[in-house]
Amino acid sequence: MFSNLSDKLTNAFKSFRNKGKLTPADVKAGMREIKLALLEADVNFKVVKEFINRVSERAVGDDVLESLVPSQQIVKIVNEELTSIMGEKNEKLIISSNPPTIVMMCGLQGSGKTTHSGKLAKMYKKQNKRPLLVACDIYRPAAVKQLQVVGEQVGVPVFTVPGCTDAVKIAKEAVRHAISNANDLVILDTAGRLHVDETLMGELKNIKDAVKPTEILLVIDSMTGQDAVNVAESFNQLLDITGVVLTKLDGDTRGGAALSVRYVTGKPIKFIGVGEKPDDLEPFYPDRMASRILGMGDVLSLIEKAQESFDDKKAAELEKKLRESSFTLSDYLDQMEQIKNMGSMEQILSMLPGVKPGALRDAQIDEKQIDRVKAIIQSMTVEERDKPSVINSSRKKRIAAGSGTTVEQVNKLLKQYEQTNALMKQFTGKKNRFGKKGKLPFGFGI
Repeated sequence: MFSNLSDKLTNAFKSFRNKGKLTPADVKAGMREIKLALLEADVNFKVVKEFINRVSERAVGDDVLESLVPSQQIVKIVNEELTSIMGEKNEKLIISSNPPTIVMMCGLQGSGKTTHSGKLAKMYKKQNKRPLLVACDIYRPAAVKQLQVVGEQVGVPVFTVPGCTDAVKIAKEAVRHAISNANDLVILDTAGRLHVDETLMGELKNIKDAVKPTEILLVIDSMTGQDAVNVAESFNQLLDITGVVLTKLDGDTRGGAALSVRYVTGKPIKFIGVGEKPDDLEPFYPDRMASRILGMGDVLSLIEKAQESFDDKKAAELEKKLRESSFTLSDYLDQMEQIKNMGSMEQILSMLPGVKPGALRDAQIDEKQIDRVKAIIQSMTVEERDKPSVINSSRKKRIAAGSGTTVEQVNKLLKQYEQTNALMKQFTGKKNRFGKKGKLPFGFGI
């Protein structure tokens, strides 16, 4: 995401480097480059104008012009203003004090309402909520079936009224059903259109008046760029939305929608869709997103992903095995699987400081490596997994044939296992300045 914008901003910052002092003329020239970068990223013109004015005003101040490293000060200002335009802080979903919390998902057809209704349900199911998905799209063929498939994937019940052609009635009955069945979160998957029209808005207004939703979340396809801002403005004027879900952000190399929606509507981006899997939904943090855009990484999100994916009990058991020198290839595979649960390697790497989004565009990241490791280990006998030292050349040939790999790939895996094992023995054996042995870091297999 944002690779084009990140590259262009990096180039714009070059005009500030290698200068001991900056003049107002230097700032003006640099701001012109930043302005062009934002416009090419499809950021709304009003947003660009306001952003450039605010950055320019701060950049010609004494703290920048007289700074020993003015280029760093400029980057700091741009980072702060990007954060400000996107909303300053993370805005959480409002949870009603009188259950159920009702969330109405709205948006144009194809924006991702149905799949992101499921993602939202799964996210809050993990937080011990009892969500209920509601099929309020009575127009699109197979819309109900799609929601049922999504509900099955995330393990959340789906409420339908077979044969009913009144979306308002479905919504009202769903709320009654939720109250009687202790569902404390109701997510209404409403109908969309190819464009904003009176019929769509009339129905959504009627649903809003009937069930009085706690949240009205507008689902927007970020890849539509400037159109996304126009859609957000229309829905907000007619429905007074409470927040936005930006989808397909993993494929948006420009970033115009993310930088414009909050400023134009005044309503926060609450969640972002970053992939196709049910877990690929993240809370939106403006400060973290600004850091990603500027290539500063997003370590906090990376840590949170790791904490969600790694099992504390398994980590404790693994630590004990390493101390007792009983770390097996099965344990090695288990760690690889937990890393895979964190997301794609490209997503993980993009959160590391110094890795700019554009730098990964042409990188050859082999996402099937964990699958190959799994195939190789599963082609071994129990004895071979527990004692890799018994694996001789003939066994390697058998394992390679059974896993559809080569002997070289089997050798590579065994070498990686030995290196990881040695490293972890060394780590767990060291004592800190308090005389205690260190604990294993989650994700050590990376």
